[in-house]
Amino acid sequence: MNKAFVKEDAEQDDDGPDTATSLPRGVKNYISPAGYAGLQAELRQLLEEERPRIVETVHWAAKNGDRSENGDYLYGKKRLREIDRRVRFLTKRLEIAEVVDASIHHGKDQVFFGATVTYETDSGDAHTITIVGVDEADSLNHRISWIAPVARALLKARVDDEVVLRTPAGLQHLLVSEVRYPAP
Repeated sequence: MNKAFVKEDAEQDDDGPDTATSLPRGVKNYISPAGYAGLQAELRQLLEEERPRIVETVHWAAKNGDRSENGDYLYGKKRLREIDRRVRFLTKRLEIAEVVDASIHHGKDQVFFGATVTYETDSGDAHTITIVGVDEADSLNHRISWIAPVARALLKARVDDEVVLRTPAGLQHLLVSEVRYPAP
């Protein structure tokens, strides 16, 4: 159906994750203690600060009369739906989260969840990445999800191991040169 004929309230309001953060079925939601704390902090901020502030604005705007052309009311209701959707998403993610403390592997040379890995590509370029949970991934800071193809190729490899990464351009060989974990 054309979106022009759908009322704003009829838009899909599912609490499913967006595709950027979705987990494959049957896969655990591994997360670091810091990532878990970050999700909890975001949930707390939404519930204790932002949502009450928006509810107050909507309440004030509703008392001003005509709601059909009341920008504060319409925007506030839309923002409340967004906040509620995010709260449901965070609550579900926190319920299924499996916190993994990577410091238990400190001093080991094998790649597991939470490792900071330096590897070299076929062309000799060196890259350093940290393998984190889906909800913590941040490519700009070289933090990649443990379900990303590069991370999956590197998992369980040891220093000086060569692993094969399948890419759309073909096979690429990665040489693991360093593995670090946070200190306990």
